[in-house]
Amino acid sequence: MFAAERRQLILEMVRANGAVSLRELARVVQTSEVTVRRDVRALEAEGLLDRRHGGAVLPGGFTRESGFPQKSHLSTAEKTAIADLAAGLVGEGEAIVVGAGTTTQELARRLARVPGLTVVTNSLLVAQALAHANRVEVVMTGGTLRGSNYALVGSGAEQSLQGLRVSRAFLSGSGLTAERGLSTSNMLSASVDRALVQAAAEVVVLADHTKLGSDTMFQTVPTELITRLVTDEPPLHDERAAAELQALADQGVEITVAGPESDASGGDGPPPGSRPRRDMPLPGQRRTQNGGLGPQLRSASALADVPGERGARVADLRRR
Repeated sequence: MFAAERRQLILEMVRANGAVSLRELARVVQTSEVTVRRDVRALEAEGLLDRRHGGAVLPGGFTRESGFPQKSHLSTAEKTAIADLAAGLVGEGEAIVVGAGTTTQELARRLARVPGLTVVTNSLLVAQALAHANRVEVVMTGGTLRGSNYALVGSGAEQSLQGLRVSRAFLSGSGLTAERGLSTSNMLSASVDRALVQAAAEVVVLADHTKLGSDTMFQTVPTELITRLVTDEPPLHDERAAAELQALADQGVEITVAGPESDASGGDGPPPGSRPRRDMPLPGQRRTQNGGLGPQLRSASALADVPGERGARVADLRRR
């Protein structure tokens, strides 16, 4: 493929998806990341896109949200590795909330193996992934369907989460920075994600390295409310992503990084939590949203009307 053809294809991918990693661009145009980086630099010089750590975005600073068909094909290996590690955080008998997104969908596929689990979600994709798990109970929020990501949003979704209390919230988004936290490009999605955060004692963010340093329009989770980030190993040349990870750790976010061997299981390998991982040290003990150091769970009152509903049981809620 000639350079002009490569660059045209790169530009089309960025325009279609809003943000694309160098790794993904190199795979699609069938060349090395070094060559793709050179192409991206040339396109940036023409004002056609902006370079970001490990990738390229639409010009203008803020990335826009991609639709599900585009996002489902981006960073698939990274999402698999992240989902493998995140599933290892969930114990038998817990009650959790899981937000919308392609990474959380991957997580849901692995949660089907956790007995006695209750999952509250506004995502049709998450619910579908757990639909045939006979040991997992799925509770859907109300709301209006947002077709671009198959999520329920609006006042109905937010009201159905009032009074709910669970052990953890698992969320993804469009961008993550140490300065601003997790963000997304859609106001309705951001509002529901904030309601999910309020329902949880701990917040776990799932974000691959291409999201690090990216900022989008609507903040969903400020950095001080993020308990843990599960991400993948940034490329060696990606100094900005590494710096962002360190900045998040300095603010008290516990960082779990999937090793390079985590990429290929597809959920069929060893059990969740057994994947190679690297935990960055937690600088200091974090406080919970209600100001306590050791949150006490109460049963999710919003689930009390479900026949046979069991209370949320969590083995260990102490901050590490």
